[in-house]
Amino acid sequence: MHRIDVNDIRCYSYHGCLASESKIGTNYSVRVSAFGDYLKASETDDLTLTVDYCLVSDVVVEEMAIPSKLIETVALRIVKRLKSAYSDSDFEVCITKIAAPINQNVGNVAFTLSSKDCKI
Repeated sequence: MHRIDVNDIRCYSYHGCLASESKIGTNYSVRVSAFGDYLKASETDDLTLTVDYCLVSDVVVEEMAIPSKLIETVALRIVKRLKSAYSDSDFEVCITKIAAPINQNVGNVAFTLSSKDCKI
């Protein structure tokens, strides 16, 4: 089993339960990890045998552009799309909300979802 990480995909999005979050928005960082057998891709230098980083980042940006109350919902949409594109791979998506509107001194909040946890 091998792992590919696409780190720190940055998005400005409008997710949250507060009305202000859907109007003002905030910064997010998304990490996607792909798990699979990518040895043949390594040996043959063939992109079709691995996960395309460009497609991964495009999916993240497209799904992050759709406002949702919960980042959990957005993570599930991303996992479903990636699993649909690469059925032989498993994915883990971590969405970090950089400046969550919390009354305490909190740097960020994050949610991580694995395709192994989903019925896809």
